[in-house]
Amino acid sequence: MSDKAVKVAGNVAAAPPPDLHQKQPRGRRLGSALVVAFFAVILIFGIRSRTKAEANLRAVARQTAAPPVSVVQPKRAAPAEEIILPGNVQPFISSPIYARTDGYLKKWYFDIGAHVKAGQLLATIQAPEVDEQLAQARSTLATAQANLQLAQITMDRYQGLLKKHAVSQQDVDNAVGTYSANKAIVDADMANVRHYEALVSYENVYVPFDGVVTARNTDIGDLINAGSSAMPRTDLFHIAQTKMLRVYVNVPEEYWRGIKPGETAADIVLAEFPGQKFPAKVVRTSEAINGTTRTLLTEIDLPNPGNTLLSGSYAEVHLKVPAENATYLIPSNTLIFRSQHLQVGVVSDGKVALTEITPGHDLGNEIEVVAGLKADDQVIVNPPDSLVSGQQVTVVEASLPGDSR
Repeated sequence: MSDKAVKVAGNVAAAPPPDLHQKQPRGRRLGSALVVAFFAVILIFGIRSRTKAEANLRAVARQTAAPPVSVVQPKRAAPAEEIILPGNVQPFISSPIYARTDGYLKKWYFDIGAHVKAGQLLATIQAPEVDEQLAQARSTLATAQANLQLAQITMDRYQGLLKKHAVSQQDVDNAVGTYSANKAIVDADMANVRHYEALVSYENVYVPFDGVVTARNTDIGDLINAGSSAMPRTDLFHIAQTKMLRVYVNVPEEYWRGIKPGETAADIVLAEFPGQKFPAKVVRTSEAINGTTRTLLTEIDLPNPGNTLLSGSYAEVHLKVPAENATYLIPSNTLIFRSQHLQVGVVSDGKVALTEITPGHDLGNEIEVVAGLKADDQVIVNPPDSLVSGQQVTVVEASLPGDSR
């Protein structure tokens, strides 16, 4: 390399560096500003997040201290309640007709479904043995009456002769004794005749009361047994009086206090008469609770002047039972089931009081409360499991049973 080249190179190497001092301070200031701005943004967001979290925490604390609850006011139940029970319709009088004398059925005059009157002839029984016994009894009576007449003549004659001292007192006493004995025989024979006359009269079977023939269990020529032998008695007919019907119903024990004979009204409903109700009235009860079914046997008289209704029918009995005590209805979702008795939460002055109640009838969405509530109580709907007595709450909604939510 030549000296000129070395000199140029040396000059170049020895040249001073460019002046950068004027640009470097401006960049540093910009970077510092960006860093400060970044940290300021972070600080602002942090403070806002903390403030929001504290506000949320305070709201949760307030809600935990006094949680909001919805309440409902008890609704007074109806003063009278209608209960529907199954009933059996029976005739006012139902009687089997038996024979009172043995023999063969000679003729019957009414079949099933016939409406008969008291005193009408139902059937005739042929009993020749009884007829012969009656004839024999009458003959015996005639003989006894003849002997009595002779004894009376003899007694009168001897009493007349005694006045003339023509006979002794002993003869008169014998005549009087014979007369008395014959008179006793006549009385006995007359009773025997009446007995057979009654048996003969039983050959005719009469209707005992107005009604309808519901069964005929015999026919012409059948052997009739009145119970004088080991054979079972013959049930000739069944007669029922249907102008008035009896309806028997078993009332549950919880309603018995509302059943008052002569006062409690009832409506009888039958499937064969849709949409129609037959008014009736309770006339008597057994006045005793059945220990097996825990029910009270109740009898209802049902007028049936046109024989529209048939005995033996199944009926629905609608009884109007007055409430003995004031009861209330509350929604079923207000109940609290715990180890204690059935409870509800009642709000008073912003505080909860867990109140024990006595339930009545379960009506599905509502339940009847017999005791434990007042009309102005505020009952909590859907109470939380953590609810305790004395807890502070906030009422946010009030409604009545049946209101739409």
